Amino acid sequence: MFRLTAFLTAALFSAAASGQTTPWRPGYGPADAQAPLTRPAGFEFWPGAKYDPAIPTLESVVGHRNGERITRPEDAVRYLGALRRAAPLRMRLFEYARSWEGRPLVYAVIGSEAMIARLDAIKKDIARAADPSLPLGDALSNLPATVFLSYSVHGNEISGTDAALLTAYHLIAATEDATVDKIKRDALVFIDPSQNPDGRARFVHNFEIAEGLENSGSAIAAERNEPWPGGRTNHYLFDMNRDWFALTQPETRGRIRLLREWRPLVFVDLHEMNTESTYFFSPEARPYNPHLASSQRESLELFGRNNAKWFDRNGFPYFTREVYDAFYPGYGASWPSYYGAIAMTYERGSARGLLADRRKGPDFHYRDSVRQHFLASIATAETAAVNRDRLWRDFRAYQESAVSEGRRESTRAYILPAGHDNAAAFRLAGLLTQQGVEVLTAKSSFAACGKNFGAGSHVVPLAQPAKRLIRTLLDDQVELEADFLAEQERRRAKDLGDEIYDVTAWSLPMMMGVAVASCEGAAPGGGNFVTHSGRLTRAGVLTGPEAAVAYLVAWGERPATRLLARALRAGLSVSSSDRAFTIAERSFPAGTLIFQQADNRGDLHAVLSRFAQETGASVIAVGDSWVVEGPNFGSANVVAMRAPKIAVAWDDPTSPTIAGTTRYVVERQFDYPVTAVRVEDMNNRALDQFDVILLPGGDDYSRVLGKPGLDRLRAWVERGGVLIATGAAARFAADPDTGLLSIRREDAARPDGLEDASQEEKATV
Repeated sequence: MFRLTAFLTAALFSAAASGQTTPWRPGYGPADAQAPLTRPAGFEFWPGAKYDPAIPTLESVVGHRNGERITRPEDAVRYLGALRRAAPLRMRLFEYARSWEGRPLVYAVIGSEAMIARLDAIKKDIARAADPSLPLGDALSNLPATVFLSYSVHGNEISGTDAALLTAYHLIAATEDATVDKIKRDALVFIDPSQNPDGRARFVHNFEIAEGLENSGSAIAAERNEPWPGGRTNHYLFDMNRDWFALTQPETRGRIRLLREWRPLVFVDLHEMNTESTYFFSPEARPYNPHLASSQRESLELFGRNNAKWFDRNGFPYFTREVYDAFYPGYGASWPSYYGAIAMTYERGSARGLLADRRKGPDFHYRDSVRQHFLASIATAETAAVNRDRLWRDFRAYQESAVSEGRRESTRAYILPAGHDNAAAFRLAGLLTQQGVEVLTAKSSFAACGKNFGAGSHVVPLAQPAKRLIRTLLDDQVELEADFLAEQERRRAKDLGDEIYDVTAWSLPMMMGVAVASCEGAAPGGGNFVTHSGRLTRAGVLTGPEAAVAYLVAWGERPATRLLARALRAGLSVSSSDRAFTIAERSFPAGTLIFQQADNRGDLHAVLSRFAQETGASVIAVGDSWVVEGPNFGSANVVAMRAPKIAVAWDDPTSPTIAGTTRYVVERQFDYPVTAVRVEDMNNRALDQFDVILLPGGDDYSRVLGKPGLDRLRAWVERGGVLIATGAAARFAADPDTGLLSIRREDAARPDGLEDASQEEKATV
């Protein structure tokens, strides 16, 4: 230790003498060890602002000034609570969801005392404005512009949350400010400070444990480079900015409920991008989704121009109409468009810490990112307030035109037929109703579009305000603009990259395997249909005698898998038939689950009835075990099911999003627990604890496993372990060098043009 200390001391003083270090300055460590970094002379978030001293600052509640630290998610909620207590007549605070890790997701509503006092009445008038079947009266003239500012859906896009707190403080505490007075007089501002508190908490934790005496802006500094899986995603490592119509995560489902409740006129999703970039705001880049209304595209220009005015005034560079397009409907900056809002994305170059050294342009501090998001937030609220009347007229016209278009189009309805996989059609119908789409469900069979449809089929009429969302989600193809598509083909011919930002295909029926029928003419309706306008849920049922010999669950739909998972976790004895059979004049497919009363507890009937309700599965009780055709329950073709212990490969080299999704599907869609095992720990005898190992796609597993880990995994497979590999992991498993599978990749390309597999290897395929 003495020699190391002496060596480091000599090296440091030698470097200092040669001018290789910069003078020490106070950093950002613990308050009792370091002083906060002094702001540049003259720095102000809002030049000339005057604030009410009765309103608490962030520093007085949390302990640091705006932009000087990365505020933890729990501190953000705590500070908003302090603002609410200081100004209860001008601000309300609500919780709208909980994250997987139990953190609250909240939003604040800020406005004048008069506006806040009549929040409930405002909500009712908004509902009238959104429903063309209801008379408006003077509802529009009484409505404030509603602006929803939603920050940091990606947990490592950090400046949004602190900008949200500054925006809330400024709107409540600023005095003698004409812009703020205008906003409070004619608008309600909604602030969601952190859409992804779990990811943000992960980022802040990693940042703080890597932080040293003085913050570094180096691109390779540990404090600016997150370890696997990073803070971008939520607990199950989902990119929630792509989850808006899939609704897989509780954070997203809460936001959709919230937006359906308030239908804000303006929705802004505030992000960060790469460190070298400046600031992006609307108008978006092409292509635009063809189902956007012309008035929405025109309004984007209004907001862009006012943002530009404020950025020019403060000397901030920006760009528009590049990179971030408006085609995919599943972003936070696009989904609200389909109930009639003006939805936009704002992006700011990220410090990914407190300091950032840039190759191009000046280096910057975290507070600079906070300031620009704050400025754009205030400018947006001002634009909405100034254009309140126009925006509400356009909103009402959007609802009315959607209904009239739905009546005029050749396709008047979509039908989700009951069939071999009713669960998939039901899930699709449920997804639509959660997003405000009216769906009808048939109580008995009916004829439409020249076809017959069974009971339980769902009808989605187009003549409703959600018409554009329906078309966007259910059509097989959403067309790109012809000239834009031609330009992409020209670029491709010249080996240039395309100009699409992200997703180009998302048809929900195709993704979910539902054969949707397009129906021309009048949409089916009448007394044979039940109308659903809220969340549609499927409850299973147990039918048959209570004094049953056995209970059967037909295989083939997801609810059966979920019920099996529940049963195994509950310790029930269950078998599965490898062949189809017929019993009690009813046929059951191969894979059918069999619960025999003699092998189970006395309350089996009640337990399976509850599981059916919870999972949506159908359970059939039979009074005897006589099988008319196929194997009997005691046949060797009927095998006992055992509860497997499942592991999923975790950490490097897996892809975080693929690993997280894999775990999510098993745990949350099938209700079965999974143990996450770091790949580097697979060289361990404890691997034998597991029956199944899931290898998600990612990078080269051999690099992390090494020869010992690969040998251990191969031996585990040879002893009967079940290995399931997806994506690039399947390539790793099929590689002849790994020896994990008997199959080999066939005719893989090689640089010398020869086939990758030998004739002997091909013979094994």
